[in-house]
Amino acid sequence: MSVTGGAESLPTDGVLRDRYGGGRTAYLPTPTVQCHAANLAWLPNGDLACVWFGGTQEGVSDITAYLSRMPSGSDTWLAPVALSDDPTRSEQNPVLFTAPDGYVWLLYTAQLAGNQDTSEVRRRVSHDGGDTWEAPAVLLPATEAGGVFVRQPPVVLASGRILLPVFNCVTVPGEKWVGNEDTSSVWWSDDGGDSWSEAPVPGSLGCVHMNVIVRHDGSLWACFRSRWADHIWQTTSTDDGLTWAEPTSTDLPNNNSSIQAVSTRGGEVALVFNRSSARDATERRVSLYDEIDDEGVRDGLEGPVVAEPSPEAAEAAGRKTAFWGAPRAPMTLGLSPDEGRSWPVQVDLESGDGYCMSNNSRDGLNRELSYPSVLPGRDGDLHVAYTYHRRAIKHLHLPPDVVARLRHSPSR
Repeated sequence: MSVTGGAESLPTDGVLRDRYGGGRTAYLPTPTVQCHAANLAWLPNGDLACVWFGGTQEGVSDITAYLSRMPSGSDTWLAPVALSDDPTRSEQNPVLFTAPDGYVWLLYTAQLAGNQDTSEVRRRVSHDGGDTWEAPAVLLPATEAGGVFVRQPPVVLASGRILLPVFNCVTVPGEKWVGNEDTSSVWWSDDGGDSWSEAPVPGSLGCVHMNVIVRHDGSLWACFRSRWADHIWQTTSTDDGLTWAEPTSTDLPNNNSSIQAVSTRGGEVALVFNRSSARDATERRVSLYDEIDDEGVRDGLEGPVVAEPSPEAAEAAGRKTAFWGAPRAPMTLGLSPDEGRSWPVQVDLESGDGYCMSNNSRDGLNRELSYPSVLPGRDGDLHVAYTYHRRAIKHLHLPPDVVARLRHSPSR
């Protein structure tokens, strides 16, 4: 199996092959024109799983959550299975999570066309390790205030409390959603996910894709994508996620694209992100990712372009505006020996120009390396998956010796 587009052909057969620089890499089997937003997880039986969304283009109603698995001991990803099928909504940002009772959850968003302020979070539950699934149910509904989105997996604390970080896509009356008013919250449950309460993150305007890490002292650290495409932001909690400090910026750049962090078995925090920001942008999208019209059709297929409010108009009104179009590359691995307080190791795993001014996957115009997921292995190794040009999901396996070499490499 291969995916072609432009001058490039990708072997999307799911087979891990040796990678220049060490480790191995695979392109997952991807039956759709566009693929995006990977998340990795271990299934209860030891299989490595990856979920993502695929279809014609993001926001179109044929966008569906997919799951592929690489059986324990294998070096090949299996053909993916579609896990959502609502013909009226674009179903995005899937996340896998094994709950304290051992059941596997699939969380994902469901929105009308490109309107993220209509999104609700849905959940499907598997009682057999991901082989079969209950019918989907709405976990967090959209409200008059806007939609709710997930991107990062829930976290289970020592007490059994489940923390689910979300971001709120706020509706501005009279305006089409573009992300200018997005904020973050943490929903928490002390009864295994039967009931939930919300803990808003104060001062989190523009901070999204919240990623929670449990530190060794029991406190919580979280990092964010920035709508302003300036820096990765961070916050902390010392009361098991009931209250959060107002976010502050880190020294790490962000390009208004997703990041992901995880605690490794060796006590480090590994972070994957694009080491770029608005400062690296030489072009800017005219509209929010080639905006989708009310019927859910993108520019590049049939739909019109809807203009984004100008930065000048927003500034005159006293508002910041989300910055879209900063390069989504390189794909960078950061390692922190002190649980997110410093990042002495920042190594690019793959480079490119990161062109993302079009989501037209049919013609192979997009060249982003984005929306990474990182997962520790059993022996000090790391697994990383990310969007490759919106046309495939790429998986890197970095064995312990490669991770050790990267750890002692000069940042670049």
